[in-house]
Amino acid sequence: MAQHTQLQAADGHKLDAYIAQPSGEPKAGIVVLQEIFGINAHIRSVADRFAQAGYLVIAPALFDRAERNVEMEYGPEGMKKGMDLVQRIPAEKTLADIDAAIQYLREHGARKVGVVGFCWGGTMAWVSNTRLHPDATVSYYAGGIQNYIHEKSTCPAIFHFGLRDKHIPQSVVEQVQHEYPGYSVFTYDADHGFNRDGSATYNEAAAKLAMKRTLAHFDEYLVGSHSSV
Repeated sequence: MAQHTQLQAADGHKLDAYIAQPSGEPKAGIVVLQEIFGINAHIRSVADRFAQAGYLVIAPALFDRAERNVEMEYGPEGMKKGMDLVQRIPAEKTLADIDAAIQYLREHGARKVGVVGFCWGGTMAWVSNTRLHPDATVSYYAGGIQNYIHEKSTCPAIFHFGLRDKHIPQSVVEQVQHEYPGYSVFTYDADHGFNRDGSATYNEAAAKLAMKRTLAHFDEYLVGSHSSV
């Protein structure tokens, strides 16, 4: 079941959030962090899929500090606007909003909370790992992660990258592998945004395998059951 709520960050800022609830008792909580296109149909569907797997899920509207109700189409115009919005919000403010989402899940019964993000959200998922102390994180094609690569991890993480990604050089992937040899850095014969169904870069095989690995990671560190993939 999906619904909307409003969160309040530590500095008083109020932001919207999309909630997806499992059919039964949640086994843990997951925060889903958007790409630069806002809380669009794809991000909502991702949240719904995690809820179908038994998690209580929240997707905070991270652009609300700059502009509310942002939901853009894929393409050059949407990308340009999204990048502009990212530049208008300091990372510390975005982290405060993510922390509000984490606390919401804890206050609603989630003993453990994971964070998963895509593109810009993938980078923010990693920075959440180093600064906000969730229980596990997953980063999909995290553009800009090299800017935070030397920060110390506080919980288990995995990473997904496309080998044909035109936005993230393979040198960045290799840097992640070098800095965090104990974490799985998965690569796929796919482009940037391969999980984004409805877009030209969607790759069904890569998306399904990445989701299987993501759920295995969360099941292990949020719930305690794991099957290797």
